[in-house]
Amino acid sequence: MNDEQTLKKALGGDIRAFQVLFSGFQNQLKSYLYRLLASRTDAEDITHDTFIVAFEKLSTFKGQSSLKTWVFQIATNFAYNHLKRSKRWTADVSEQAKKLVLENDTLRSVITRTYETSSAAQYDMKEHIDTCFTCISKNLPIENQIALILKDVYDFSVTEITQILDKTEGVVKYLLQDGRKTMTEIFDNRCALINKNGVCHQCSELNGWFNPKQNQQEALMKLELVKKSKKYNREDLYQLRANLVKAIDPLRSKGSELQEVLLTCNRIAMSEVQMPG
Repeated sequence: MNDEQTLKKALGGDIRAFQVLFSGFQNQLKSYLYRLLASRTDAEDITHDTFIVAFEKLSTFKGQSSLKTWVFQIATNFAYNHLKRSKRWTADVSEQAKKLVLENDTLRSVITRTYETSSAAQYDMKEHIDTCFTCISKNLPIENQIALILKDVYDFSVTEITQILDKTEGVVKYLLQDGRKTMTEIFDNRCALINKNGVCHQCSELNGWFNPKQNQQEALMKLELVKKSKKYNREDLYQLRANLVKAIDPLRSKGSELQEVLLTCNRIAMSEVQMPG
């Protein structure tokens, strides 16, 4: 059965047919929500709610976009309402989280225990750059964050994003331009990987913590971002980051659980969740 036949069955009320179609982009949807929300639990909850609501409203789907785009619109509305209840993150979130970890034995033990016991807790600098991208994107206004992640990480077209956000093409292009400009400026001022005056050394520090026998300079020089940081302009370096992020599934990578714990530390620093007792 092809997708058109499956969709016809789903429109006729066959939930199994809809489940087949939904499963084709479910993992991507969940990772998209995770990048927006920085919470695996919230991403899973909204993915579940999206499936239910999308199936209930499937009779309203008129084929003016792909089913995937239509479902992402529903999920984005859920995520948008969730994000409105939280404040935007600050550019120094990693420093705030680091301070909390240094001052709190419980947090340090959670990180260490995760690294030592989980099969998905290997430290890889590329994955941490991916996590950093998520954190910096949360400095943006919500619509900028959504547009940028949809376009630069998940390859949605501007037209598809206009449908998801219910905005004009001109507005979406502005959201993307403004979002990239802000991201580029934050990276340029903060990232010690690409700017010797950068204040954030977390990638190198964590590499030294979790890979004490590995030569940090050797690890750094394996990154295209670092190798080209002196040759490329800021916009090109942003694109290198986006390409790196695009190649990583943050929920299924070899270091996903470790990065999730580090994101949780950031969420604690931003008062989104409570400090563990």
